[in-house]
Amino acid sequence: MRHIMIALTLLLAACGGRNTDLTRSDAQVSANVSDVRFGDAKPHAWTGRAPDRYAVHGTDAARFQTSLDWATARANGVSFAFIKATEGGDLVDPMFKAHWAAARAAGVRRGAYHFWYHCRPGIEQARWFIRNVPRGAGDLPPVLDIEWTPTSPTCTRRTPGPELRRETEAFMDAIERHYGQRPIVYVSPDIYRDAELWRLRGAEFWLRSVAGHPDEVYPGQAWTFWQYSSTAIIPGITGAADANAFAGSEADWAAWLARRVQ
Repeated sequence: MRHIMIALTLLLAACGGRNTDLTRSDAQVSANVSDVRFGDAKPHAWTGRAPDRYAVHGTDAARFQTSLDWATARANGVSFAFIKATEGGDLVDPMFKAHWAAARAAGVRRGAYHFWYHCRPGIEQARWFIRNVPRGAGDLPPVLDIEWTPTSPTCTRRTPGPELRRETEAFMDAIERHYGQRPIVYVSPDIYRDAELWRLRGAEFWLRSVAGHPDEVYPGQAWTFWQYSSTAIIPGITGAADANAFAGSEADWAAWLARRVQ
């Protein structure tokens, strides 16, 4: 495996239905990864297993990333990306279509994510996601992003754990039936702990942990993706970016894609 080096200092940083029109080549985005050339505006002093021990890295994007050169990002280590598509039951991210098309064109493995809204039933949110996100060959599994929303202008509710797990499982079941893949679940430490989200049925996790390895912050929890920075400097992306690692080697990545990607 080629040596992967992530620059974690500013100094180093300075140096609805299936798409029937997809061709076979469109659906087969390469599983090859690029050497990682990320920096970080606020590098963390990692102890134990640091992000640079992992071979496959990526980012996530939403409307805030209005200036994103996907080809440059790909050339500098962005091998996958999760792109915000929907929120609640009536919001579509205004940059979704642009990011969705450009990521594929650049050869970046892409998946769409839905931001959970605590004031609407899970099945309604699933139907909204299905309505707005095409089911295409070669895409990563959908993602359900579950966070507390204390600053939301419309819903600051802290859903009780049993209710939240029941509603999110309803969402996940509907998404799995439609896309043929069970969603990955993105969580931060507080809601994971408060709502006991390790109890979610059939959940594969993408864990936020910017000040410690997931094994330290989520003891005993298996994970597939790790969001290790929200202040990354990634060539091709203007401003601070999120950086994520896949839990394995390049060979593990190819094997996971073979199992998980339709």
